[in-house]
Amino acid sequence: MISNIPVVKAGIIAVSRDCFPIQLSQKRRAAIMQAYKGELYECPVTVENELDMCKAVEDVKKAGCNALVVFLGNFGPETPETLIAKYFDGPCMFVAAAEGDGDMINGRGDAYCGMLNCSYNLGMRHLQGYIPSYPVGTADEIARMIADFIPVARAVIGVKNLKIISFGPRPQDFFACNAPIKGLYELGVEIEENSELDLLVSYKEHENDPRIPGVCAEMAKEMGEGAYYPDLSVRMAQFELTLLDWAEKHKGARKYVAFADKCWPAFPSEFGFEPCYVNSRLVSRGIPVSCEVDIYGALSEYIGLCVSADPVTLLDINNSVPQYIYDEDIKGKYAYKLTDTFMGFHCGNTPECKLCSDRAIKYQLIQHRLLEPAGSDPDFTRGTLEGDLAASDITFYRLQCDSEGNLRSYIAEGEILDVRTRSFGGIGVFAIPEMGRFYRHVLVEKRYPHHGAVAFSHVGKYLFEVFRFLGVKDIAWNQPASLPYPTENPFVK
Repeated sequence: MISNIPVVKAGIIAVSRDCFPIQLSQKRRAAIMQAYKGELYECPVTVENELDMCKAVEDVKKAGCNALVVFLGNFGPETPETLIAKYFDGPCMFVAAAEGDGDMINGRGDAYCGMLNCSYNLGMRHLQGYIPSYPVGTADEIARMIADFIPVARAVIGVKNLKIISFGPRPQDFFACNAPIKGLYELGVEIEENSELDLLVSYKEHENDPRIPGVCAEMAKEMGEGAYYPDLSVRMAQFELTLLDWAEKHKGARKYVAFADKCWPAFPSEFGFEPCYVNSRLVSRGIPVSCEVDIYGALSEYIGLCVSADPVTLLDINNSVPQYIYDEDIKGKYAYKLTDTFMGFHCGNTPECKLCSDRAIKYQLIQHRLLEPAGSDPDFTRGTLEGDLAASDITFYRLQCDSEGNLRSYIAEGEILDVRTRSFGGIGVFAIPEMGRFYRHVLVEKRYPHHGAVAFSHVGKYLFEVFRFLGVKDIAWNQPASLPYPTENPFVK
């Protein structure tokens, strides 16, 4: 079960304009309560004026609500209904009732009109409200809107209560992961930057920690016989406990944490292993540990955890699929062009539950070439979790702060194909419709780094709403061939 993410307790407040029957809003609110199948607190106060607003907000806070549905059961009072978003400390969704009660004289609510005024007043007061794509509906339709609001609210609450803990400067020649922290503060995220030495000191203090044998036993059970290095487990367990203790001691006033760690080149020789498998174990329980001090990678992973409530990963958008693999295993079996495909790779940080059954703890081939004597057996470059990624729906996405300090993001849905990579690391063959154009006119054109976050389901509609709610203006996606990008040459056939 994923921890380190918020549990959303939503409440619903009905509002009513004083020249409309209050019973209309109350009756329609009750119908939503009956239609919605999840947990939803029904505020007994129907808001007609500012004093009602104060009472209603106080009531939902006492009930422990951290997200709200503001329901325009009729036209609604513009000032108090929008002030709910000001005085309630959490995301608020605004929705309106569709007509259909049968009485179009005394039973007509005009909430379609009221939603326009609600949006106008939110804007005038510079208040943030979540408004669904089509915010007017019957009780059943609004119940579905609430269900879609929950993962969005979970991510927004999580981001506002998140601390990212980083260790070490970015590796040389990996400036692509370096980004201004200004964007974090704009989102409400806190960051604590530390030295690699701080982490090493804490790691050494955990030597002979009495909890280590228990963690080693967990690792052995998780991986299975022959899929791990028994002599390496103590070191990795010691590191896992170091990070968990650091998170608990350093999150301060924040409720949730993520890490962005420097994992090479000095890490393996000084700690005695590669941290990838430990990173994968932590993200499985809801604590992202991004590679190469990628702070926005860690943030992106955390948002994906919140919206999907499922482990995620961070991968390099790494290499093209060779023509021979495409011809042998993809062409004629899947409806993708060669340029729709690519390989996503990292050394071994993907949770083991997202890999094929032959996954195992191995060694980092690239670091072995660089750091250990030629021809020697791998020693401290061991610790990666490797194997092909299992076939799955995916969403590839990232939230980034560019060199000018502007937040931007991309989202693309696709799948991991059931195709052998014939390669090393934690790696998979990905397919995203029109990936070649997306790669050139979004990823390259807008200067995104090589890391992308991966959610193992289609959650693009939630990520899009989260990024919009967080104020991200530039949200790119993989556009169909019929919709050219602004930078696309119209004369190229």
